[in-house]
Amino acid sequence: MSLPQSPLMGQMMNQPLLVSGILEFAARHFGDSLIVSRRVEGDIHRYTYRDCHQRARRLANALHGMGIALGDRVATLAWNGYRHLEAYYAVSGSGAVLHTINPRLHPEQIAYIINHAEDQVLMFDLTFLPAVEAVAAHCRQIKHYVLMCDRDRMPAETRIPNLVCYEDLIASHTDDYTWPLFDENSACTLCYTSGTTGNPKGALYSHRSTVLHAYGSALPNALNVTSRDVVLPVVPMFHVNAWGLPYSVPLSGAKMVFPGAALDGKSLYELFEAEQVTFSAGVPTVWLGLINFMLQNKLKFSSFRRTVIGGSACSPAMMNTLMDELGVEVIHAWGMTEMSPLGTAGVLLGKHLELPQDEQRKILLKQGHAVYGVDMKIVDDDGKELPWDGSSYGHLMVKGPWVIAAYYKDEGGDPLQHGWFPTGDVATIDADGYMQITDRSKDVIKSGGEWIGTIDLENIAVSHPAVMQAACIGIAHPKWDERPLLVIVRKPGMEVSREELLAFYDGKIAKWWLPDDVVFADALPLGGTGKVQKNKLREQYKEYKLPTA
Repeated sequence: MSLPQSPLMGQMMNQPLLVSGILEFAARHFGDSLIVSRRVEGDIHRYTYRDCHQRARRLANALHGMGIALGDRVATLAWNGYRHLEAYYAVSGSGAVLHTINPRLHPEQIAYIINHAEDQVLMFDLTFLPAVEAVAAHCRQIKHYVLMCDRDRMPAETRIPNLVCYEDLIASHTDDYTWPLFDENSACTLCYTSGTTGNPKGALYSHRSTVLHAYGSALPNALNVTSRDVVLPVVPMFHVNAWGLPYSVPLSGAKMVFPGAALDGKSLYELFEAEQVTFSAGVPTVWLGLINFMLQNKLKFSSFRRTVIGGSACSPAMMNTLMDELGVEVIHAWGMTEMSPLGTAGVLLGKHLELPQDEQRKILLKQGHAVYGVDMKIVDDDGKELPWDGSSYGHLMVKGPWVIAAYYKDEGGDPLQHGWFPTGDVATIDADGYMQITDRSKDVIKSGGEWIGTIDLENIAVSHPAVMQAACIGIAHPKWDERPLLVIVRKPGMEVSREELLAFYDGKIAKWWLPDDVVFADALPLGGTGKVQKNKLREQYKEYKLPTA
């Protein structure tokens, strides 16, 4: 889009917004702040932002020696750790494009996105050696494979061609490297969607969008990251760049703690306590494991005071347990791969502080208020904008400087509608601007011409003391088109019947929203980012016959 130029232009320095500047700033102004990593090898690694900056420059020199040029794609298949952070900055800072790969994808999908991205180098953790051996023969463009480990952990034999040791690689180059300057709109990182249908599509972020997102997400009304925090990103660095924390945390100068592959409740709790973590971010399934471990062992946090929960809705039961029993403030956030990803954050306005606790919780359970840099609206099926009254729900649309304008290689054509990106979510927005997701457009249940939001039904179900997880899907109905079916996973050792669960909804919802039936399962199908795969549930129960009245 070309914009008109004023006859009187500003006279400020024209310094491009590049991610290399973030690490350079952290090393210069917060050089002694720590980066702590639990390595795949099992030990704890410690160094500073100054050390990270030095090693990232060595890696940038190594990439140059491999022939990696401006715009070339370099892939990673790695956990949250210091080497992965070095790659974040060395790859993008040198002008190449960092492509983070979700190892939880099917091998065929991994090979597909490596080929689609045309990656030339793949850097990976020791954990993923078997996975890389399985797909290497199908990855046509990759010229170099880099195993992110010490020399003594390199395999004696492997089917992977041109495999080099990460530590050997950076040791063979100096840190005499000056970060290049180039157009801030140049590509920075490439993340693929975790879509449930078709092949994943790439969201290609720019340096400008990434730096602005780091600024926006660190704001007090968003994640509120400061140099006094100790931040542990549970959300993986292979999932939408760990929600931007590898950028916003160094920008803020905070100590950063990486959990590696150990994301079970016990391992997380021990690391939180050992490193005095104050702030974290992750999806509900991870917090569920941590909460259960703590409650079973009657444990408390000594330093952990604030967490961001996103990826899927945080249930009232989870929020209440974290806030009331464990003393952790919950920030409910929302975003998506196409948004870098942050769009909203759930923090209270000043006028809300005098409200009773239950009224405050109702606000906090919404997905939150827009972060500066994101605008949003809700529209009906005809594209007409709907009022912000907290009850009208429609298709959620967004726009902003870190929202995509097109998918990588223009897959799927133009995704925008009159300059707005359709998120695929159904939502309400109240008079104060707080947005609440009621469903995904593809998951909403259409019963008798009216919509039933599944998230409310699921949240009520998981507030029952015997329910660990719940998912609600639409089942074909001869009269009403679709009716809700509730799929329940009980807590270990707990019992609850169909009748008890349906009775639990009394007085909490409109009667016509009441699920027609309940089925019990041992587990729910989860995707690579921890979300329930409702498409698989719909396939599993497509022949299910609802009881007749």
